Amino acid sequence: MINRRHIRIKVMQSAYALMIAESDKLDIQERYLNESIERLHHLYIAQLGLIVAVFKKATKHFKASKNNLVVTDSPLVTSTNFINNNILFQLKNSLSLNDLIQDNPEINWRDHDDITDIIWNKIKKSKSFDTYMHLENPSYQDDKSFMLSVYKKIIAPNNQLAEFYENEVITWVDDIPFINTWIVGNLNNFVASQNFVADSLYKDITDKDYAISLFRKTVLNFKKYEKDIDNKTPNWDSERIIKIDKLLMIMAITEFLHFPSIPTKVSINEYIEIAKDYGTPKSSFFINGVLDKLLVDYQKNKKVQKTGRGLM
Repeated sequence: MINRRHIRIKVMQSAYALMIAESDKLDIQERYLNESIERLHHLYIAQLGLIVAVFKKATKHFKASKNNLVVTDSPLVTSTNFINNNILFQLKNSLSLNDLIQDNPEINWRDHDDITDIIWNKIKKSKSFDTYMHLENPSYQDDKSFMLSVYKKIIAPNNQLAEFYENEVITWVDDIPFINTWIVGNLNNFVASQNFVADSLYKDITDKDYAISLFRKTVLNFKKYEKDIDNKTPNWDSERIIKIDKLLMIMAITEFLHFPSIPTKVSINEYIEIAKDYGTPKSSFFINGVLDKLLVDYQKNKKVQKTGRGLM
């Protein structure tokens, strides 16, 4: 499921696009934000679908090898470990995943045989594959460890796959690391006695509401909070503060003043971390310093109203 940090990144990207375009078409950018988040789930489905597609390719290859239709020295000829892998069977037989794959508007792996070939060939040539295929009666844990190794070492870091996804949907280039972490978490949680149920996009409706509310309140209050930042940086020409830093600070201020259930420390820490990936090497220190000063003033003037213990 999408977490709050990635929601913040999506909101930042949409608000930044609006800011750069100097547009007031809030509804259009809001629609883009929703689509961008929805497509994050499409990428999650596509990655799981890719594993299933490779599994089907391997099964077909094994059957052809057994019928002497393919000449190969692959251990697939003598070992059925891969095509009997319990994790792969759970993915392939997951009703929820199959429904999502069928409905996924972005990727149909039957139309991209070249990509599944790339992944399958890399798996066959890997040391972990050779080791796994020579195991006698692998356990469920052996199956899981192998699939985690395949995903982490072959699928997740594959540059050709990343380029393919970027060409399909430009926003996916920033989503791939998050999706990989998400799927590794899924694989770690597999249990032999349970069917695999693919995750929904949001944990609950509050996260979806949070995304839209953060975007709207950030954009609508941008000028007002920009002045607050200017007042705390008198030795800085406003134009010298890079746009992404200013936007991240305004998003943090928005959370200070409009989201009573989010602790101020959480907001500061989250935007500092995002700045490390999207700002300059000095952005996180600059943002931290300015937000600390602003928070003192807001609290002094009782503008920050948080609910629950320890939320200030």
